Amino acid sequence: MREAGGSVKTEAGSAFGLIVIGSEILDGRVKDKHVATTQALLRKRRLETAYVQILPDDPGTIETQLRWAMGRAEPFFCCGGIGGTPDDYTRGCAARAAGVPVEPHPEGVAMLRERYGADATPARLRMVEFPQGAALIPNPVNRVPGFRIRNGHFLPGFPSMAAPMTAWVLDTWFEHGPERTAAALVLPGAREADLTCLMELFIAAHPEVRFSSLPRLLKRGTEVRLGVAGAPECVARGVRDLKAALDAAGIAYRAAR
Repeated sequence: MREAGGSVKTEAGSAFGLIVIGSEILDGRVKDKHVATTQALLRKRRLETAYVQILPDDPGTIETQLRWAMGRAEPFFCCGGIGGTPDDYTRGCAARAAGVPVEPHPEGVAMLRERYGADATPARLRMVEFPQGAALIPNPVNRVPGFRIRNGHFLPGFPSMAAPMTAWVLDTWFEHGPERTAAALVLPGAREADLTCLMELFIAAHPEVRFSSLPRLLKRGTEVRLGVAGAPECVARGVRDLKAALDAAGIAYRAAR
C-alpha cells in the first residue's frame, strides 16, 4: 500500500483490523460504538474484519500492539488517543512502532492555524504532531485531521468523527471487495462430535470458502448449523458437496431460513 494519495486496490478477500484505545471502554464507563460502526462500513463495501482489539491507555501496550499490527499484511484502523492531552499516547506509540520520529505535520499545522487563528496555541498544534511521513485523513466534523502511517489509519476516539473518516479512507484509498455470499444447512438432532470427520474432509476439499459449525441445545434436542461463506460460485459448489456428504452419511438436513 502506498503512503499517500492514489487508489489502492484491495486483494480479493482482504480484511481490515480494528484497534480501539480507551481504558474507559475496558472498565465499562463508556460503551464502545467503534466496532459495530466500522464493521457496518466494511460490510457495505464487501470487506471483512480481520481482528478487533480494545486496549487500555497504556503506552507500552499500545506500542506493542501497533508494532504487531504494522507487521501484518492487512490494513487497520486505530481509534482513540490522537488528541493533545497528556493521556493521548497513540501518536507517539505509532511513531515508535513505525520507527520514525514525531514531528509537526506542515499541512496539518496550516489547517489548524486557518481554523483557530490566534487561538492556534502550542497545545492545539500538538494535535497535528504526527509520525514523520504520515498522510493526513480529513476530519469533516471539526477539521482536526487524523493520519495514516504504514498500513495503519489513525482516527479520533469519537465515533461521530471516526465513522465519516473511516468511510473517506475506504472510498479514497481502497476498492470494494469481491462479491460474497453465504449459505447454511441445519442438521436436526445432530451432534458436532459425530460430524468431525465429515467436516475435516469438507474443509480440506474446499479451502476457498469459510466454513463454520454452530451447535445448539434445544428443548427438543440438539441441532448443528453448518455455514459456508465466500464467492458465490464457491459457496454453491461447497453447499452441493456438503449435501452430498450428508446424504451419503444418512444425516438429515434442511436449508437455514
